[in-house]
Amino acid sequence: MDSLLMNARTFWRRAVDQGQEYRQLANGQWPQALVISCSDSRVIPALITSARPGDLFELRNAGNIVPPHDASSASGEVATIEYAVGVLEVRNIVVCGHSHCGAVGAVARGEDLSALPGVNGWLDLARPGLEGVPGPPRDRALLEFVQPHVAAQLRTLSAYPMVKREVEAGRLKLHGWVYQVDTGELKELDEHGEFRSRNVWSTPGEE
Repeated sequence: MDSLLMNARTFWRRAVDQGQEYRQLANGQWPQALVISCSDSRVIPALITSARPGDLFELRNAGNIVPPHDASSASGEVATIEYAVGVLEVRNIVVCGHSHCGAVGAVARGEDLSALPGVNGWLDLARPGLEGVPGPPRDRALLEFVQPHVAAQLRTLSAYPMVKREVEAGRLKLHGWVYQVDTGELKELDEHGEFRSRNVWSTPGEE
């Protein structure tokens, strides 16, 4: 923790070289995308995408879960999604799941979470999306569960009234990603409902 504190306390020195960039951030934010990802410390959307400050609006929670839209109850997730779409007018939303996910693993294995009632109640939102997925999981990667989980969250997200309206108008695109923490590989949900790798081996400018 000491190293993290020192880095935080001296960040302003490292930001001096990008002084103009940081001053511009005070004028507002126009992120390219909202990324809904897991709180897992191994999954860092800005690192994966090489994003700069202002590029991503992030929503992180246990299991990258999208709760159903319910205007009658307060929800940080619903508020963040509505703000991203209705105020920031993001043009892309990414739901990013990952391998070795503790939340998805707990659901897949049917773990007893009675000692963690908050976690158990939260994961109730994910259980319907994994019903019918054959198990138990073969290994800790859990990709056979993470992929349908991400797809289920996208279905829930697409039912949000504001999201549905913007998608139908062609102003918003939804994306599903699965990130493999031990290799850095990213799989994307294609138009056929399959998760596929789209690896790019050359760097920009190379043939």
